[in-house]
Formats: sequence, C-alpha cells, structure tokens
Amino acid sequence: MLTAHAHGAEAIGDDVVTPSSAPAAVPLGPLGPLPSSEPFAAEKRRRRLRFGLVLIGFDCIAIVAAIAIAALARFGIAFVQDFARVATVALPAYLVVAANGRAFRLGEAVQRGTAGRQRALLAFTLSSALIIGGVFYIKASEQFSRIVLGLTLLFGLAALAAGRNLFARLSRNWFAGSILHETVVLDGVEMAAPSDALVVDAVKLNLAPRLDDPAMLDAIGRCIQGADRVIIGCAPGRRKAWAEALRGAGVSVEIVAPELDQTRPLRINEFASHTSIVVATGPLGHGDQALKRALDLAIAFGTAPVTLPILLIAAVAIKLDSPGPVLFVQQRVGQGNRLFPMFKLRTMRHDACDAAGHLSTGRGDARLTRVGAFLRRTSIDELPQLFNVLKGEMSVVGPRPHALGSRASDSAFWTLEKRYWDRHAAKPGMTGLAQVRGFRGSIDGQDALAGRVSSDLAYLQCWTIWRDLLIIGQTFRVLAHANAF
Repeated sequence: MLTAHAHGAEAIGDDVVTPSSAPAAVPLGPLGPLPSSEPFAAEKRRRRLRFGLVLIGFDCIAIVAAIAIAALARFGIAFVQDFARVATVALPAYLVVAANGRAFRLGEAVQRGTAGRQRALLAFTLSSALIIGGVFYIKASEQFSRIVLGLTLLFGLAALAAGRNLFARLSRNWFAGSILHETVVLDGVEMAAPSDALVVDAVKLNLAPRLDDPAMLDAIGRCIQGADRVIIGCAPGRRKAWAEALRGAGVSVEIVAPELDQTRPLRINEFASHTSIVVATGPLGHGDQALKRALDLAIAFGTAPVTLPILLIAAVAIKLDSPGPVLFVQQRVGQGNRLFPMFKLRTMRHDACDAAGHLSTGRGDARLTRVGAFLRRTSIDELPQLFNVLKGEMSVVGPRPHALGSRASDSAFWTLEKRYWDRHAAKPGMTGLAQVRGFRGSIDGQDALAGRVSSDLAYLQCWTIWRDLLIIGQTFRVLAHANAF
C-alpha cells in the first residue's frame, strides 16, 4: 500500500518538497509557480562529475601501472622509453573507446559493478587490438615491443578489473543515497520517498498528463527538468496517460505499481521498496551527453571564423532589403517537451512573420523577401541556431524542433502521430537523420510527418558519436535541397 510522504518530506504551502530547501519557483501562466528539480539536481551533478573523474583516474592508474610493469618485465631498469611510448598511445585510445562504449557510466560502475567492469575490460581489449593492429599496419614494430604490448594487455585487464572492484566498494560508502537526482510525481496517491528526492504533488499543482495541451506538457517538463530519474505514483487508470505524456521526457521515467511487488515481472525497476515499471529512458547516459556536448561546442566555436562573417553579411543584406529586425525568434518544442526561443535570420516581411507557426512556408511564398528566399535555399537562415547550441538548448544533430502551431492536413502534429512527443527525448538539432534522408520543407500530410518521426526515433535508439559525425558530413549534401524554401 502506498503510504504518506515520509523520510523527511513535508508540505510547504500548496507544494510538497523535500525539507532541505524549497525548490526554485518557475512561473508559468495560470498554473502559477512550479517546483523545479534543477536546484536539487545541481549538487548531485557536481558530485557525479567528481566521482566520474575519480573513476577515470582509477582506470588511468590501472593502465599506467600495467604498462610500467610490462615494460619493466621486458627491459628492466631501462624501461622508461618504452613505457612512455606505449602510454602515449594506449591511454588516449582507451579513453576514446571507453567513452564511446559507455564504460564510464556511474550507475553501472557503482550500483552494478559487474556491468561497468565488463564495459571497461571490453574497451581496453578493443583499444589494445587497435593499437597492435596499427603498429603492424604502419610497420612500427621496431618502435613498439610486441612483448610489452602483449603483457600490457594481460596486466591491464587484471589491473582494470581490480580497480573497478575497489572503486565500486569505495563509492558505495561515499555516496549517501542514490547517485541520481530523483523527482517523485504524486497524482492522487501517497507514497514514501527518500529524503534526497524532490516530491511534486500533481493534484495541488493542477498538473495533468494531457497530450492535447502543450502548455501543460511544458509545465510538467519544467517540474522534472534536471532530474535523472522520474517516479510516477498514480492510480492504475492514470498510468497510460502519464506514460504517454513522459515518453519524450529525455530521462528515465518509471511508474510505481505496488501490485507487482510479489509477481516481479521482467523489465522492471525498484523505487523506495516498491516495484516500478520502466516506461521511458533517456537515449544518452551522462558520459554520452558530455561527449555530445563537447562535439557541439567544438563545432560552434570551431566554425565561428566562417559563420560570423556570413552572419554579418546576411544581417546587412536583410536590413537593406526590408524593414524590421534581423533575427526571427520563435517558440519551439525542445528536449523534455520544454519550450525554448529558437533563433533564425528573418526571411519574411516583418508584418507577415508567423510567430505561432500556423502557416508553413511554401514554394514561391509571397511572404518571403528577396534576400530571405536566398537565405532559405542555402540554409544560411539556420546559422543563428548555433547560439541556441551554445546556450545548451539545441545540439548540432538531433530531431528538428517544431513550432506549437505547426499543422499537417489542418491538424496539430501530435493528433496525427501518437509517437510525436517521444521524439523530444533528446535536444533538438540544427540537422538530423530525417533531414539527410530527404525530409525537408513543409509537412503537408500524415505520411510526411510519420517519415520524420520514424527517422527521429531511429536516431534516438541508435546514438553514437560517429553517427553524429556522419550526419554532419551528409548534411553538406542537402544544404541546397529542392524542398528548401
């Protein structure tokens, strides 16, 4: 039976929060102030970062020790030169392969030590194989001792396994409670929650899982923003609605099902001694998010010497061509169904701009200016979204964000495609898999919308950093597309 808010949770006014401090209020129209997970999540993010660096340090020490022992066994006291040569290539290779292979996920390293250890050992084996293969391919066996490389692989596997076991034991003591920030949403039920979880009373805040109300989904998204894990406690009849509303939340979402405590079916999780059903999960772990963010920042800053002059020339041309601002700012649906202001260069007459996005731009659209038509054909009008990337609202690669007023066959997108909200599990992108597959231009029917949604979901299900790089490369082929108008 679900019980009352326990473990220190208490009511403050109309909101239910943890006792440590009241959550920051996020004003949102008629719904009033909403609690935000972000202040509570910040400290756990900092702790995870510290422990993530410690985990990487453990692995690096293990590999360095293995290389030193291998070189010492082969060359005795004259091992320094070979040690330095092998370490210079082995450490970077392992870090890259391990990051892409998700070997630095703290949840697996701390709470499920076996899974994290297996990922680390696999990453080390693959990186060692790449190094050995590369040495033979470039005929550098004279510079690299094959015996040292072989012993490094053997000793490295043993040292990594030992280091991961030690890290798991120590970190369980260092982490009090969960390493994740958990937000508990209660919809008409009472349930015990850990003291470090944020508890949100959906009834008192008038929150409801309504797919036909973007403002409501935005409010829910703001309440769970920053959470790593969202737990829903609700009546059985409400579970489907919550599951559908949060499939695009971009985080792990679970629905507590006390009646399953004894049956224990597959694909479940546990929360506060209750069995929960996993209904959604974020497409990227913390290591993948950091890797993707690093790529975004590298591209945004690396292309600045080229994009800034182009933007300056385009801005002058826009001002000379027609009166009005240079930028067009429009509310779009972003990660977790949260709204954000997306930047574009203005391509239409100022008095004809469609801020709500009700009318898609068509071929030969009379609202376009002369300069605007060129900017659209060449996709230059999208370049200001690099500022959204720098702000962290967008990524270079991801599902393209849509305006709330967007229509297909005179219907809102989410009424035609039930999977529509699921595509918002990741940050929206300047380009994406749908675009390189040819889905550009206006969405004039259900088939065109379904093609985009299917491509976006396929991207989320199989993300790797290499796929992002491939999509970026393929984007240059479709910058000037027949449907770019």
